[in-house]
Amino acid sequence: MRTLAERDIRVRYKQAALGLAWSLITPLALLVAFTILFNRAAHVATDGVPYTLFAYVGLIPWTFFSSTVGAGSSSLIGDQALLNKTYFPREIFPVNAAVVAGFDALTSLVPLAVLLAVHRRTPGAEVLWAPVILIVLAAAAVGLALIASSLVVYLRDVRLALPLVLQMGLFLTPVGYDISVIPARLRLPYAFLDPVAPVIAGLRNSVLLDRAPDLGLLGAGAASASLLFFGGWALFKRLETGFADVV
Repeated sequence: MRTLAERDIRVRYKQAALGLAWSLITPLALLVAFTILFNRAAHVATDGVPYTLFAYVGLIPWTFFSSTVGAGSSSLIGDQALLNKTYFPREIFPVNAAVVAGFDALTSLVPLAVLLAVHRRTPGAEVLWAPVILIVLAAAAVGLALIASSLVVYLRDVRLALPLVLQMGLFLTPVGYDISVIPARLRLPYAFLDPVAPVIAGLRNSVLLDRAPDLGLLGAGAASASLLFFGGWALFKRLETGFADVV
């Protein structure tokens, strides 16, 4: 996995003039778009947090999630030679997508630190919730990557449909707005159907507002992420025996 991750990172940035800066361009470009669309046009409520910080804390986990699922979905068919030559656990391919996306997410923490300094905000003790919240995010992302990668081998339409689904998810998930816009009676099922939503809400609470995350919403997201992870793993192992023949 380490070898594959190093290879993918080097190949991605080796001949790029801007190098690692490309890992920052996507969230920063979306931040500008969201600032214009939501802050200027829709006047999103941010609970007193500067909108740039509010949106950026939402963009980091969403970018990790979408990158993991997007790259993970094509990881098996993109490495056909290695898949057919050597035996090793095939789930390494989609899990490796999460490792590479995690590397990009770590680099995107640099602008976050700058924004926190510019706005003179220092996370309090509640920031210790962040690692717990990120486990939910990683489980959901890897689970969906396992499901998508195994299905793409047999049904290539999934690969074509996934970018559209992720693009819709960007606006259906409270990345540029607050989860409070969802009616209170619908938030729990919403958090279950979209586990990234309580992750973003929890990170905003713990990193920006010095509050504990809403444990009800986070619990619903954790339950959903667990189902995705273990269900995805089970589906992957069930379909794994035919990967080499079909690919």
